[in-house]
Amino acid sequence: MASPKTIALDAMGGDHGPEVVIPGAALSLERQPALNFIMYGQQARIDAALAQHPALRAKSRVVHTDLVIAMEEKPSQALRRGKGSSMWLPLEAVKSGEADAAVSAGNTGALMAIAKLVLRPMAGIERPAIAALWPTINSECIVLDVGANIGATASQLADFSLMGAAMARAVFHIEKPSVGLLNVGTEEMKGNEDVKAAHALLKSIDVLPLEYKGFVEGDQIGQGAVDVVVVEGFAGNIALKTAEGTAKQISSYLRAAMTSSFMSKVGALLAQGGFRVLKEKMDPRRVNGGTFLGLNGIAVKSHGGTDAFGFASAVDLAYEMADSGLIARLTADIDGFHHRLSANAGGGTGRDATGSLLGKA
Repeated sequence: MASPKTIALDAMGGDHGPEVVIPGAALSLERQPALNFIMYGQQARIDAALAQHPALRAKSRVVHTDLVIAMEEKPSQALRRGKGSSMWLPLEAVKSGEADAAVSAGNTGALMAIAKLVLRPMAGIERPAIAALWPTINSECIVLDVGANIGATASQLADFSLMGAAMARAVFHIEKPSVGLLNVGTEEMKGNEDVKAAHALLKSIDVLPLEYKGFVEGDQIGQGAVDVVVVEGFAGNIALKTAEGTAKQISSYLRAAMTSSFMSKVGALLAQGGFRVLKEKMDPRRVNGGTFLGLNGIAVKSHGGTDAFGFASAVDLAYEMADSGLIARLTADIDGFHHRLSANAGGGTGRDATGSLLGKA
C-alpha cells in the first residue's frame, strides 16, 4: 500500500503558473490518492484554480507569497532576491521535513542554484546532476547529466553513475541497474580523457550497486541498451533537445504524409489505433520531469511549457522517488562505494580535497 507523501509545489513556476500546476496536481492525485500538497504562490490565483478541483483542494494547503522568480532571471539574481519566493519556499519545506519532495516548472538555472544552497549537496557529491527519463524501444531509461554542469571530470562521471543507478532502483524497481558511459564509440581507446578515466575507475571496483556495461553510443540510448546512460551536461542537454526535436519532426512528417491524398487519409483512418499508440509512446509529456540528484532532498524540475498532463508526470516522479526512499538508498550507495574505493586504493581516502571520487586510470 502506498504511503502518504506531501509534495511542495511552486504554483507560480513555468509559462502558465497555477492554471497548469493545479490541474496537473489534480491528475496526479487521481493516480496517487495518498498525496498531500503544499502550494506556494499568489493565493488568489491558486484558490481560483483550486475551486475547479474540490478533491485536490481538500488535500492541499496554500502558502501565500507575492515573490516569483521570473523565467529569464539569472541564477545569481535568483539567489540574491529569491528567498521567500514560490520557488524557494518548497525547497525549504523539503529541508525542514515538512514536505517529502518539491516540484517546480520554473527557471532551471535558478532552481538548481537555490536547491544547491537550500538542500546542499550530499556528502561525497561534488556536483549534483539533472537526470531525465528517456523513452526506449523496451520501456524507459535514465540519462544524466542533461544540463546541470558543463563538462565533468572522471570522478564526477563516476558519481553520476551511482546517482543514476539509485534512481533506477527507485523508479524502475531494478535491484542492480545496468549503466553505460555515453561515448563516440564503444572501443576503449575512444573518447576524451575524462570519459576514459571514468571507464577505468568504474571497471576497477569489483563490487558496485550497479552493472557497469562500458561505453554506449548515442543510437543505443533509444534502443534501451542500458538502464542508465551517464554523460556530462553539455552533451547530455544537446542529446535531449535533439531527441525532442526529432520526435516533433517525425510527428510532422507523419501528419503531412497521412493527409497528402484521399487514399492516405483513408489509410490513416484505418490505422488510427496504431497511430494513437505511437503518439502515446512519443509523447514527451509522459516522461516529463528532470530530477536534481545528489542533493539532501528530492527536487523535480518540470518543463516550463508543459500542460497539466506533463506536470502530473513530474509530480508522479517526485512521489515515486519519495515513496521509494531514494535519498537513503543513494546515501548508502555512496558510503559503500567510498569504502570499496578506499580498500582498492590500499587504505587511502579515495577522495580529493573537494570530496570527489579519485580516478585510477
